[in-house]
Amino acid sequence: MSLHHTVIIGAGQAGIQAADSLRAEGYRGRLTMLSDETVLPYQRPQLSKDFLDARAASEMPEALPLRAESFFTDNHIDLRRGTAALSIEPDRRRIHLATGGYLDYTDLIIATGTRARQLPVPGTHLAGVHTLRTIEDSHALREDLMNARTMVVVGAGFIGLEIAAVARGRGIDVTVLAGAAPPMARAVSPVMSDWFAGCHRDNGVDLCDAESAVEFQGSGGRVRRVISDKGRRYDADVVVVGIGAVANVEMLSDTGIDVHNGVIVDEFLRTSCPGVWALGDCATLPTGPGGARTRIESVQNATDQGRLLARNLIASHSGAPLTAYGALPWFWSHQGAFKLQIAGVSGPDSTDNLVLGNPASGKFSVLRFTSDGKLAAVESVNSPGEHMAARKLLTQPVPVTVAEASVPGFCLKQHSRRVLVPA
Repeated sequence: MSLHHTVIIGAGQAGIQAADSLRAEGYRGRLTMLSDETVLPYQRPQLSKDFLDARAASEMPEALPLRAESFFTDNHIDLRRGTAALSIEPDRRRIHLATGGYLDYTDLIIATGTRARQLPVPGTHLAGVHTLRTIEDSHALREDLMNARTMVVVGAGFIGLEIAAVARGRGIDVTVLAGAAPPMARAVSPVMSDWFAGCHRDNGVDLCDAESAVEFQGSGGRVRRVISDKGRRYDADVVVVGIGAVANVEMLSDTGIDVHNGVIVDEFLRTSCPGVWALGDCATLPTGPGGARTRIESVQNATDQGRLLARNLIASHSGAPLTAYGALPWFWSHQGAFKLQIAGVSGPDSTDNLVLGNPASGKFSVLRFTSDGKLAAVESVNSPGEHMAARKLLTQPVPVTVAEASVPGFCLKQHSRRVLVPA
């Protein structure tokens, strides 16, 4: 395999894991990684949590490395920082670089991730208006929070609410404009959404349901207030827009590689173009409820796909069978004193929600069942043991029935030990 050259576009969690696993699986070809950032690849989840909350402005990006610099030299990985891919010619197996020149490849791995979705309203250019995706974004927001008294968060997803919790911990007056949907509605049950909304309100957040921003106003080039679609005016020294993410797939236009809300891949992580693979936040797979295509944005997904893609890429060279992706998704979010952990993915038909424990205690779980009684996901607050049990249960043919879970005193952890089938 020494004549092969694999190029990975993107150096986030997915790209790094793919490179690591290729070497671990015995890939001996040339391996190049392209990163459009100039710092070492770093962990992103903490950018809206501990890293953002750190009071020492002297912290450097290397405080959150995915791998030490020696990892790349020791594994003969050519990490090209500050080098973005400009375009791709799949028929020639060639990548044109934004810095000039090109790279030829045998296999190409697209791990370009996502960027923050922009809000198309007047005033987004003003200083003090932030999105959060990169470590530079986190540095800039943290600096602004140092002297802020008021903040408006547009969007009530994980990132928006995590940032709101950090700001309240600093004593900042926070308003959250949740938009059309309830908080975290795309990711959690109505029970969990309502509970977290109550927690944030109890913490002093002005959480405004069914309200969005239509304009940011400022003076002296800096944001001062937010105008909502209800005509209300909210003072804002800082604004954070957290309304989701967009897959970075623009470079694939006119390549013939199929894209729709991300790079379309099959269950083996192959794109529609021979020799081109994709994974992580930018890839869409038929793994959703009912086989629907979904983009899963999580560390677990990026890591598991990186490992699988490496094995499949190597297998494709030898003609060995490929392995389909089927890992159980799981997620987490820290919001103030509460850690939310989710195992599985629920869809529109996950209409039956069963609460285990007492939400008033700040420690409970919600079991989400489909209309035909199948357990789709488990949401847990400050209950790591139940979360781990749920991750095991959801890999079983029949994890638990509604009737079983409804029995008084039902324990998720004990049930998981009873039904777990050895691999």
